[in-house]
Amino acid sequence: MPREVAKVVCYVVHDNHLLVFTHDHQPMALTGVQVPAGSINAGESPEVAAVRELFEETGRQGQVIRHIGVQEYDLRPGRDEIAVRHYFEMRLTDADIAERWVAGEPDPSHGRSEAVWTCWWIPLTDAHVLAAGFGGLLGSMVAQIPVR
Repeated sequence: MPREVAKVVCYVVHDNHLLVFTHDHQPMALTGVQVPAGSINAGESPEVAAVRELFEETGRQGQVIRHIGVQEYDLRPGRDEIAVRHYFEMRLTDADIAERWVAGEPDPSHGRSEAVWTCWWIPLTDAHVLAAGFGGLLGSMVAQIPVR
């Protein structure tokens, strides 16, 4: 039986764009387009984990706007885990959809070497490209955002 791991997924939205990242030194076919996400630490609320993960993965401060929902994602056969993902709509303190910046993790939890990626913004209408089930609750969030 796979173990369940509590996770957060951050949908950071600004001006009808979604904050995403792509890995710089790994093939797109393996990593795809992702959003900030990660594990919830022991004793940490999902909301606090979302703010922490956003900062760790982008170097930017943000705030939770609202909890969107929870969804399970089966990581097998890659890992014997079920990710219980808590999805949040979030915003950055300062956002510019034209900006691209490099971020990363010097000691990623998966135990491999340093991970480096580029953060950037895509139109919400293009967010179907998200990898690894990260788009799972995007439709629910977008249905509640007024289109400008």
